[in-house]
Amino acid sequence: MDVDAIHHYLSRSYWAEKMPKGVVAKAIENSLCFGVLLEEVSGVEKQVGFARLITDSATFAYLADVYILEEHRSKGLSKQMMKQIVKHPQLQGLRRIMLATRDAHGLYAQFGFTPLTDEKMFMQLWTPDVYQ
Repeated sequence: MDVDAIHHYLSRSYWAEKMPKGVVAKAIENSLCFGVLLEEVSGVEKQVGFARLITDSATFAYLADVYILEEHRSKGLSKQMMKQIVKHPQLQGLRRIMLATRDAHGLYAQFGFTPLTDEKMFMQLWTPDVYQ
């Protein structure tokens, strides 16, 4: 994974704004990660997409930090990445995979994700300004 590229994107995203590079690197190190790489004309691969799952590999996973660079969207890359994620052997047989999104409900619905059935059951400890 290209930590510099991932940090550059995440640190300006709505969900991880100003996240320090060290935090990004630690998150990548402790997650099951997926990258979308495209070969440039020069023959060098460039990372244009990313996703990571925080999981115990037995019962639960949380899908986070999913993105495709703006200039590479609408090419089916997010769908290809999601196909790889949902069929990954380490994620088979889990009871629940969760995610949070502000604007990509349509993408995730194509892969079986639905709104919470009992949102009152779920709670959070949220510190939105932790990177400020």
